[in-house]
Amino acid sequence: MAGTTTAARGERQQGSSGPPRVRRPKAPRLRTIVVLAAASLVAALVAGWLVYGSDWLRVHEVSVSGTRVLTPDQVREAADVPVGEPLVSVDTEAIEGRLLSKTPRIDTVDVIRSWPDGIELKVTERTPVLLVQKGRNFIEVDDEGVRFAMVSHAPKDVPLLELALSRRGSSAASLRRFGEDRLVREAVRVAGRIPAAVARDTRVVKVRSYDDISLELRGGRTVAWGSGEKSEAKARALTALMKAEPGARHFDVSVPTAPASAGS
Repeated sequence: MAGTTTAARGERQQGSSGPPRVRRPKAPRLRTIVVLAAASLVAALVAGWLVYGSDWLRVHEVSVSGTRVLTPDQVREAADVPVGEPLVSVDTEAIEGRLLSKTPRIDTVDVIRSWPDGIELKVTERTPVLLVQKGRNFIEVDDEGVRFAMVSHAPKDVPLLELALSRRGSSAASLRRFGEDRLVREAVRVAGRIPAAVARDTRVVKVRSYDDISLELRGGRTVAWGSGEKSEAKARALTALMKAEPGARHFDVSVPTAPASAGS
């Protein structure tokens, strides 16, 4: 009987060969799972203890920056930071709220966690642009018209705000229409646009009505400004007018396209 041919043997070998076997990874043993789970639990407990239980990450220091009139101790007292508490659990929004409500001089404050054990208070104080005299004291008014503090000594180069509002005529009409707070904001708006060279000599910003705001300068000079509208154009007109008429005593820029001066 004839033996199997070489071709037949090849076909048999080819037909019997299948795709290569892929070894499947063995499922992790129960012991390995238990060890990994225990390690994760221990790591979580240690992390929790470090954050909440250890003294290393508790508040030990409160630093203050940005103060000009206030002292750092005044800021710390108003902030009432819970020293000794875990740093991660400190309510920074509550600290900010206490500072803004207890200390009107503060305009903005950033409360920052300073790891590992500090709270940083970055303060921005309000800057007075006008003063309202009250008896022997002065109320400071900022660039938003906020009356934020009373001081016994007037800050240097900050003009007085005089509300010369009567109950008759245009003053009464402005008071009814706009209210005192709006008129104060208009005065602040004007004060912020006075040319620097003139601002140094400005002693009083007087408000009679919304459209009748004037400046009283050193040496008895006056400036009729009008309303707070077009203040930039009025500032440019005043600068040019004072250069052209240095000996004048009275200036009117209420209509900036037609400024006028008088007196000598």
